[in-house]
Amino acid sequence: MTKTVAIEQQEKIPCRIFKHACDASIAVAQQIRTLIETRAAEGRQCVLGLATGSTPVGVYNELVRMHREEGLSLANVVTFNLDEYFPMQPNELQSYVRFMQEYLFELVDIDPDNIHIPDGTLSEKDIHSACHQYEQAIVDVGGIDIQILGIGRTGHIGFNEPGSGKATRTRLITLDRVTRRDAASDFFGEENVPQRAITMGVGTILEARQIFLIAFGEHKAPIIAEAVEGPITPSVAASFLQQHPSASFMLDEAAAESLTRRKCPWKLGEVDWNSQKIRKATIWLARQLRKPILKLTAEDYNEEGLQDLLAEHGSAYDLNLAVFRHLQGTITGWPGGKPDHEKQPGDRPQPYDDIFPKRILVFSPHPDDDVISMGGTLIRLVDQGHEVHVAYQTSGNIAVFDDDAIRFSEFAAEFNRVLNIAPDQTFEFESHIDKFLKHKKPGQVDSAEVQAIKAIIRRTEARAAGRMCGIPSEQLHFQNLPFYETGRVRKKPLGEEDIQITIEILQNIQPHQIYVAGDLTDPHGTHRTCLGAVLNACDQVKDEAWFANTQVWLYRGAWQEWSPHEIEMAVPLSPKEVSRKRNAIFKHESQKDRALFPGVDIREFWQRAEQRNAETACMYDDLGLAEYEAIEGFVRWNGQIDL
Repeated sequence: MTKTVAIEQQEKIPCRIFKHACDASIAVAQQIRTLIETRAAEGRQCVLGLATGSTPVGVYNELVRMHREEGLSLANVVTFNLDEYFPMQPNELQSYVRFMQEYLFELVDIDPDNIHIPDGTLSEKDIHSACHQYEQAIVDVGGIDIQILGIGRTGHIGFNEPGSGKATRTRLITLDRVTRRDAASDFFGEENVPQRAITMGVGTILEARQIFLIAFGEHKAPIIAEAVEGPITPSVAASFLQQHPSASFMLDEAAAESLTRRKCPWKLGEVDWNSQKIRKATIWLARQLRKPILKLTAEDYNEEGLQDLLAEHGSAYDLNLAVFRHLQGTITGWPGGKPDHEKQPGDRPQPYDDIFPKRILVFSPHPDDDVISMGGTLIRLVDQGHEVHVAYQTSGNIAVFDDDAIRFSEFAAEFNRVLNIAPDQTFEFESHIDKFLKHKKPGQVDSAEVQAIKAIIRRTEARAAGRMCGIPSEQLHFQNLPFYETGRVRKKPLGEEDIQITIEILQNIQPHQIYVAGDLTDPHGTHRTCLGAVLNACDQVKDEAWFANTQVWLYRGAWQEWSPHEIEMAVPLSPKEVSRKRNAIFKHESQKDRALFPGVDIREFWQRAEQRNAETACMYDDLGLAEYEAIEGFVRWNGQIDL
């Protein structure tokens, strides 16, 4: 049996895996374009089923580009959207009507009469009839040709929550708690998310002639594997796509990571082994059998399907030793290198170890990501005498509760009154903050004054955390990258101004080490955009003389952690350092107890970081290495811009 056949048997829905999310989006857009043009040549309409959310935006961007630059016409296109919140006015920020207008319909030549979106303004008594009419409208145009889908963490397609059967049609549905929590960022708090929505049913979706389900990011990997390789069940609505004759999953590498062909490719046939795949297989085997690496035997490899690895790369002893030594070599208590007086005979050589102390530049997407994700290493670098700078890339102002803004405006006003500083102006400012926030509607963009005070709150917290880590205030830099400053969760694309601001700080500090967030699972996309700014800036300065002595390290922690086979530098933390890190995180009081945009993980950020660091240490311990309280892991940037 060939590996291709084995994959087809394991994966009950065809999956295409792309290196980059944008490649998947372009591939889907090309399929849509071909059908649009074919139908236009035949004098027929092309009927599209459309989805909303961040996932299909790349498809819509590419269709808009094709329209503007290559003359693609959507005049013969009829569209039906999957769903809409209920109740929902079409002009509200979270409305899918507004979303589709902003991302596609206003930017192409589609006939407005050909656009169909469930109506969130109806009275409840009219919804049943409207849903029947929606179904009939699809039938009247001959059915949907191509249906675009995303997938939720519960496996829902559209808003078909767990329990939705194969025969369900367009209807009003109550949203699952997980779905509402995932939507909380769009509504500025879970309490503002509507309880219900109107959605096409699973049966409606399955009648489309062709279906593309698109998924990006590590956080989608578990449910993708369940939908593709698991049983067909109403608890995972996407699993019904296994019965569709022309459904495909279009995935980036991260979303595909839990599929057997990625997680355990040796189970499906021959593997082109390299050092990282060998580490991945050996560590997987050790964790599967709950054995330290050095105790794995040839029988263990053979019985778990790794015979080919032994056959190609020698004895179990040699494999075990190579992987163990690699992991052992990642552990360092001196992330910035050792001074000469600390070096011992037999120390492993470190890159640029002759430079001490070093200039260190840590890029933090939000004002707290530095201490959340690498606070222990940050403290270690400061304590060991390096010149540490932190660049806070965005203001983080949208993640502050309105109550905090009111409290701080009252403090500022009272402070100014006590000192008799500009009393008239003080009263006017306090009055504006109070009136605006008391009458603010859910999802309404803050005024410039409110955004300003929220940004001040985040800056003062960052300075307090910096002091806890021993970093002087003058070495904290607030970049306020323009892409972020929309006052909304949805941001502008990365622009040249963002990159230029980043280049300037690199050239001013000329760091020997750069640390940047590699947390691409951030559900709001800020981390990905901030990483793009740094990597693009590094690419532009790479030929400058100072950059030859620069290392770039990627950290994680706020949203996920590096797997042990990926880690290239592991910094162990003592109990005292864990406590100091926690106290630094606590200085971000506006994010304490309950963050405004927590994402899918409901734990507080300090809890996430502490538990992930402890789990990494436990994994190292279980694999037979030294036992530590916690470990922060890092991966070296390879010079490629893969976003």
